[in-house]
Amino acid sequence: MAFKKIVLKSNLGKFALALAIIAPFSITPALAVNFGNNTSEWAFDGECDDPRFVGQGMAATLLSEDAFADASDCRSLYQKGMIVLRGSGGTKTTSSRFGDNSSRWANDGECDDPRFYGRGMADTLLDEDMGADANDCSALYNAGAIDWR
Repeated sequence: MAFKKIVLKSNLGKFALALAIIAPFSITPALAVNFGNNTSEWAFDGECDDPRFVGQGMAATLLSEDAFADASDCRSLYQKGMIVLRGSGGTKTTSSRFGDNSSRWANDGECDDPRFYGRGMADTLLDEDMGADANDCSALYNAGAIDWR
């Protein structure tokens, strides 16, 4: 196999080549997380109110309506290593990706966890069921009937 020699005469060309080579390896994990916006009533209070995260620095009360709505606080705490995405395998998470079966509606054939959406979801979703209907949600997720929000 013969290789063709490429000569880059401009600094811009050299920069573009270098960027193309190193960029895939230099993207920080924080850039891969969609933190959303700051439309939560509790944005800019120093605590992450987004229920997709766990760890130190989380608000005591988490509401599903604050998902993707407290970007500044959550981004700051994430970059400091104080919080991680739920189920991401980070060191601060204590539960599996789907949680447990502590909901009174667990094992009823419908996913009651408000972190999901799709045709297998219960009609009424309560914040208290977040991470508390693992069997139903994991089965429906694996069947393609629901997905993560």
